[in-house]
Amino acid sequence: MKGEKHIKSVILRRFFQKMLYAGTVCMALLVLCLLLGKAFFGSFVWYGTEGAYPLLHWISENQGMFVSGLFLTGLFFIGIFYWIRLLNYFQDVIDAMEKLACEGQIRLRPELREVEDHMNEVQRQIKRNERLAREAEQRKNDLVVYLAHDLKTPLTSVIGYLSLMRQETQISEELRQKYLAVSLEKAERLEQLINEFFEITRFNLTHLELETVTVSLKRMLEQIVYEFQPMFAEKRITCRLELEPEELNITCDTDKMQRVFDNLLRNALLYGYEGSVISLRAALSSSNLCIQVENQGATIPREKLDRIFEQFYRLDSARQSKTGGAGLGLAIAREIVERHGGQIRAESQEERTVFTVEIPAKQ
Repeated sequence: MKGEKHIKSVILRRFFQKMLYAGTVCMALLVLCLLLGKAFFGSFVWYGTEGAYPLLHWISENQGMFVSGLFLTGLFFIGIFYWIRLLNYFQDVIDAMEKLACEGQIRLRPELREVEDHMNEVQRQIKRNERLAREAEQRKNDLVVYLAHDLKTPLTSVIGYLSLMRQETQISEELRQKYLAVSLEKAERLEQLINEFFEITRFNLTHLELETVTVSLKRMLEQIVYEFQPMFAEKRITCRLELEPEELNITCDTDKMQRVFDNLLRNALLYGYEGSVISLRAALSSSNLCIQVENQGATIPREKLDRIFEQFYRLDSARQSKTGGAGLGLAIAREIVERHGGQIRAESQEERTVFTVEIPAKQ
C-alpha cells in the first residue's frame, strides 16, 4: 500500500509538472510573439485606413487583456490535451492489469515506468503464489494418497489379529497378550493417521480467532515438557528448561500457543539424536518475549530450511510409517505466532537446530 501511494504521488507530480511546464512555455511564447509583433508592426507607418488597423490598435491598447485571453485559451487546450493523455494512462494501466495473469513482461509508456515496475513485480508475486499454491496442493494430494494407503496396513493387522484371537479358542495367554499388544499398537497408529486427516481439514477450514489471557510462561512450558516425558524417556532425551527471569508472564491464546510449543518440541524430539539434550529457553527483552527450542540433530539443508514452514512440507524425503506427519505442525505454528503479532524462524548449523519464537512482550 505504501509503495502504491508513492507511485501515485510520483505520477501525479510528474503529470502536473508537465502541465506547469507547458503553461510556462505557452506564456513565454505569447509574450515573445507580442514583443515581436510590436517590433514588426511598429516598423510600418499606419494611417488608420488599413483594414487590420482597428484590431492592431485595440491589441496595442489592451495588451494585458489580449495576452490574458490568449493565455487562458492556451491553458484550456493544454488542459484538454493532458486530460486526454491522463485518460490514456488509465486505459494503458487497465489493459496492463488484464495481462497480469498472462505470460510476458508488461510494457507501458516511459511516463509510467514506476507503474510498469510495480505491475511486473505484482505479476511475479502472483506467479510465485500460484506456484506455491500448486506445490502445496500437490503435496497435500500426495499426502492424502499416502495416508489412505497407510490406513490399510494397521487396519488389516488389527482385523487379522482379532480374527485369530476369535478363531483360536485354545490360544495361550502369552500369545493372546502378544496379539493384543500388536493390535493396540496398530490401532494407535490408525488413530494417528486419522488425526492427520482431521489436521488437514482443520487447517484448511478453520479461521484462527484469538482469546488472549495473561498466564505464567514457566507453568505452561513445564506442563508441556511433563507431557512429553514418556517420549523423551523412550529416546533417552533430556529436556532442559531455562527462563530469564524465571517468572515470566505471557499474554496469548493459551490453547493455541501451547500448540506452537507442542509442535516445536515434537519436531525437536522427532529429529533429535537419541540420548541428546533439548534446550527450551525463554528471555524477556525491552519489547519482545523470545522463546527458543534447540535440539541436537542432523543439520537441515538451507534449501529445506527456507521451506519448512510451508503447508504439507516434510523434511523426510520419503514417508515413514512411524514418524511421518501431515507436514502442518510448523505451518500452523507460524500462523498462530503471526496472529499474535510475532514471528518465528529457524536456524540450523553444526548439527544444531534452533527454532525462535518472538512475540510482543505486551499486547
